[in-house]
Amino acid sequence: MYVSHLSLVDFRSYESVDVELVPGVNALVGQNGQGKTNLVEAIGYVATLASHRVAGDAALVRAGATRAVVRTRVVRGDRASTVELEIASGRANRARINRSPAKRPRDVLGIVRTVLFAPEDLALVKGDPDGRRRFLDQLAVLLVPRVAALLADYDRVLRQRGALLKSATALRGRGRGSRRAAVEPPPDDDAPEQAASPLATLEVWDARLASLGAEITALRLQLVAALMPYVAEAYEQVSAGQGEARIAYRSSVDEVLDEDAPSSATPTAGTDPQDDADAPALPDVATLEKRMLDAMRVVRAKEIERGVNLVGPHRDDVVLTLGGLPAKGYASHGESWSFALALRLASYRLLKDGAPAGLDSLLWADHWGPDGEPILVLDDVFAELDVRRRERLAELVAGAGQVIITAAVPDDVPALLEGARFSVHDGTVSRVEG
Repeated sequence: MYVSHLSLVDFRSYESVDVELVPGVNALVGQNGQGKTNLVEAIGYVATLASHRVAGDAALVRAGATRAVVRTRVVRGDRASTVELEIASGRANRARINRSPAKRPRDVLGIVRTVLFAPEDLALVKGDPDGRRRFLDQLAVLLVPRVAALLADYDRVLRQRGALLKSATALRGRGRGSRRAAVEPPPDDDAPEQAASPLATLEVWDARLASLGAEITALRLQLVAALMPYVAEAYEQVSAGQGEARIAYRSSVDEVLDEDAPSSATPTAGTDPQDDADAPALPDVATLEKRMLDAMRVVRAKEIERGVNLVGPHRDDVVLTLGGLPAKGYASHGESWSFALALRLASYRLLKDGAPAGLDSLLWADHWGPDGEPILVLDDVFAELDVRRRERLAELVAGAGQVIITAAVPDDVPALLEGARFSVHDGTVSRVEG
């Protein structure tokens, strides 16, 4: 798989640009602020419908324009597909596949698959849990595009249930205020009835949230288990064997039910089934759903008091450890960079290799067929690395089907990664010959 053509209209800093890319290495070289990252951001957006730089889409539309258009031609085997996305300001986005309108923008997911390395990846190790959750979810969507609908459904139910809890909290607060103001509460005080009213449907939302949340948790658990050996191997390669890197899944449900996450969830979610035949089996969706319902009952009073959803995959985390210690807070800057690189390399190898032995088919139901190797994007990464890590990363990605690199100066691109060079300057992109 590779992107052979990229066309942008009113995307970020570009009024209009067309770039012809090739298989193998493509290096986009130009000073900072010239638009290199905008180009790879556009390719990543087609793959994930999200930017690796900003949370929303508004910043992707060029100042003064009302919409941006990203068009890519993707070659896979002997077939080429064209994907076009229209990113609108204040309106719903639209998509076209081979010139035919798509029903929904997310219908394009799976046509392009990318693994993107960027300076922002350091936050995977040093940052908050939401970045690590997003890392897992985006990888799951790359493996099985229909997971995007599951995540969207969960977010919608989460918001609706959260609004219900806030209403109950507000009514409860007003009821308490009226009782404090009176010498004696009236015998027919209707505050409890008002407070109970929005909660009448809470169990319905509990069931829906637990059903969707259990599916997401099951996917994440399986994904962490699949990534484990790849992460360990990639970290050893990048760091030259300086410590053992491991990942595990920490469930908010386990914590609520008074189960010690490191002793229960961690072995379940972070053990390579190929290395340990006696490793506990991953819990099934039905078990996870029941446990989430039990946890919601335990925290019901706290949720009503605070007006927020306290358990579910939106509160979970991916635990990264190095030599048995939490990477966050203990790993040095260089070790953190090695771990971040290992996470991305592990993602690439998992996408390339497919289903590991010992796991069921939750994440591998879709058959990718030949030439499903993802495109590697390295956005200004080499400038962030010391010489040793730079050389090791170059060795590990040199054989990929397509690698797209951004760099401020030609010397930032390792000599091992020879290929097509492009000059990016003042809104123009031109191929450098020779």
